[in-house]
Amino acid sequence: MSNSNNQGTRRPVAYKNEPFLDSPDARELRILSEYLQPLSHFRDEKVHDTIVFFGSARLDETGPLGRYYREARELARLVTEWSDSLPHESRRFVVCTGGGPGIMEAANRGAYDAGGKSIGLNIGLPFEQWPNEYITPDLSFEFHYFFMRKFWFAYLAKAMVIFPGGYGTLDEFFEILTLAQTQKLESKITLVLYGSDYWREVLNFDALVKHGTISPEDLRLFAVVDDPQTAFSVLQEGLTKHYLEPESPLVEPEEDTPHIAKSRI
Repeated sequence: MSNSNNQGTRRPVAYKNEPFLDSPDARELRILSEYLQPLSHFRDEKVHDTIVFFGSARLDETGPLGRYYREARELARLVTEWSDSLPHESRRFVVCTGGGPGIMEAANRGAYDAGGKSIGLNIGLPFEQWPNEYITPDLSFEFHYFFMRKFWFAYLAKAMVIFPGGYGTLDEFFEILTLAQTQKLESKITLVLYGSDYWREVLNFDALVKHGTISPEDLRLFAVVDDPQTAFSVLQEGLTKHYLEPESPLVEPEEDTPHIAKSRI
C-alpha cells in the first residue's frame, strides 16, 4: 500500500509536453502557432503591411546574374527610405523576403543599408536556406509548413517584386497572379516582374493569349521593369493610389493590428 505522504509522478501540462507537441495529434497546434507567433511579433513591431521580394536563392552578387542581386538591393533601399519617411505611426510597406541567400539576402541588405527594418520568413530546406544576416532579428521567423509561410507572404503584402528565380519563385508569382486574376483578394497588390530579358526567355505570356488560355487584359495584372528607379516609381504610384490616398479606404479595426489582405468571401 502506498504511503500517503509520497507524491506520485506529475506529468507535464499538455502545452509543455514536447513529445505530444511533436506528435501527429498536435499538428493543428503547430500550424496555429505559425500563425499566432508572427502575428504577435508584427503587432509588437507595428508592422502594418509589406513589399515582398521574390527571387532565386542561387544568385550571387558576383555571378552571371549578379546585376539582379545588386539591383534588388538598390530597390529595397529606395522603398525602405521612402516608407520610413511616411507620416504614420505603424511601419508601412516593410521589405519582406523568404529570409535566405541570393535575391532574398539582397533585399534584406538593401533595407539594412537604409537603416530600416525588414522581415525574413525562413523555412528549413535540404539546401540553400539559412537566414541571412541582414534580417531584423525580431522579424526573423522560421517555418515548418510551406502553406503557413505562403500565408504570411500573401496576407500582409501590398506589393510584390519578382526577380529572376526558379521553381519557388514561379510558384509564388503564379499563386498571387491567380488570386489577382480571379479577384479573390479585396486588397490591391501591385505586381512587378523584374528583368524582361530573363522572363521573356523563361515565360511566354503572349503564347497564353494566342491560345486563349488567358485574356489579353490579364497581361495588365503586372508591370515589367528593368531598373530599380522604374520599379520604385511603379511601386510608389500603386501604393500611393491604393493605400495612401484611396478613394474608399479599407477599414482597419485596430491601429496596431497588421492590415491583412482579406478574401472577397
